[in-house]
Amino acid sequence: MRKTLAGTCVALVIATALIAGRAQPADVRSRVDHVFAKWTAATPGCAVGVASGGRPVLAAGYGTADLEHDVAITPDTIFEAGSVSKQFTAASVLLLAREKKLSLDDLARKYIPELPPYSPDITIRHMLNHTSGLRDWGSVAGIAGWPRTTRVHTHAHVLEIVHHQQSLNFTPGTRWSYSNTGFNLAAIIVERVSGLSFQEFTRTRLFQPLGMTHTSWRDDYTRIVKGRAAAYREHGTEFSTDMPFENVYGNGGLLTTVGDLLTWNEHFDAVPDGDPLSTIEQQQAGRFSDGRTHGYALGLFVGKYKGVREVYHSGSTAGYNAFLTRFPDQHLSVAVLCNATSGQATQYAHAVADLYLGDRAKATPTTAALSAGDVAAHGGTYRSLVTGSTVTIGGQRAGLNGATWTFDGHGGAIATDEYGTTTAFEQVVAANPSAHDLEAYIGAYVSDEAETELRAAVEHGTLVLKRRPDTTIVLKPLYADAFGAPQLGTVIFRRDAAGRVTGLSVSEDRVWDLRFLLR
Repeated sequence: MRKTLAGTCVALVIATALIAGRAQPADVRSRVDHVFAKWTAATPGCAVGVASGGRPVLAAGYGTADLEHDVAITPDTIFEAGSVSKQFTAASVLLLAREKKLSLDDLARKYIPELPPYSPDITIRHMLNHTSGLRDWGSVAGIAGWPRTTRVHTHAHVLEIVHHQQSLNFTPGTRWSYSNTGFNLAAIIVERVSGLSFQEFTRTRLFQPLGMTHTSWRDDYTRIVKGRAAAYREHGTEFSTDMPFENVYGNGGLLTTVGDLLTWNEHFDAVPDGDPLSTIEQQQAGRFSDGRTHGYALGLFVGKYKGVREVYHSGSTAGYNAFLTRFPDQHLSVAVLCNATSGQATQYAHAVADLYLGDRAKATPTTAALSAGDVAAHGGTYRSLVTGSTVTIGGQRAGLNGATWTFDGHGGAIATDEYGTTTAFEQVVAANPSAHDLEAYIGAYVSDEAETELRAAVEHGTLVLKRRPDTTIVLKPLYADAFGAPQLGTVIFRRDAAGRVTGLSVSEDRVWDLRFLLR
């Protein structure tokens, strides 16, 4: 059966290589060209591939892979796929599970003893569907002053950061929060259980059997990769290089082409019965501990696009942007890979998909999450009782993130997301502290979890945080003792029973309530 699977997918690879020269329907090709019209010989750009009914029907490149050497992007150009990579990590774990070498419901500490002993503990399944509560290691590193790509992070750094975390964002299985950490740990588990490097395991167990001849991992950023596009950041009409100089993988780091990604997508539809690469489980929506489903499977989002069932993932690392999507009921796949921060891979892929879905995709009207009456009666700023971050009800931010809001009439509110998860909020009054008020916060704050120090000072009547070697972060008052910080998120100063400031906490999208103590 392995031979049948490989034969099916190799045929797709060969066809993909030929399709660039095949005549396309003029109307479709011209409309695809229009989607990517901004990318020229003077800019970075994107590659796009489409497969329908198991056969490639489009492969094209736009823009430049290497601006220094004037190398054009082609369908065979290699890009980094960002978080599109996560599905390959999950598939590797599933292979080991089917061989009874591990279980998705095993405690992660069985294989990663560096994890602190949380209670309740984290399972591998929690990590693969983002319900573990693990803080994102890259966000913790960023709070410490070393955002991703600013130093050569390795899995040793990941394990060290994970080992220092005294708390989780939430009890495992109760909420959903995107975290790269779980997928880095999953790649480490694959290596420890199989006895092979992650590169070798995926090459022999996934890529070679499927005929994905252009795919590998960026596990050594100094390695020469023939045909790889450089990545760029846009500054008006100018570009600068923006490469992921780090040696972490599993969360991202996949080097691949649009043709190989279409080959991968095809294996979801062309797997013979009984083949060990059977993928039904990977595409099943995950569940919270109370049985509710959410929109993330094992390394894949599952949902709908314009009423059509969709299995997909986006990706972004440094200057690379990616999107891989599959519409199972229509047997249609679209892959887009870009080498610029402004490359809107998700929007491009959906625009191309629209051309092939036709009237099968129907835009559904959106309804306001809050009525005009609710906005008028309850408008204002609310703070989350989970993270301390703020939401403004009214104006352009009404109904933030599509949540459904209910109000108790006494300043309290409950936001319920599309999966039924609730978050309590309370209305707060905007703070306007004087320079004298700000002096209460002055001092040095230390975090063992982030292994860094933040020094609070008042400069020209404004509270700032200073971080070595030369970073100054301006704090903007939000509500009593809480401030917004562009490079940190929400900073909340903590007081004891006597009202004395004793520490602060930092909360952002992927790190909640990271504590610092006043030294």
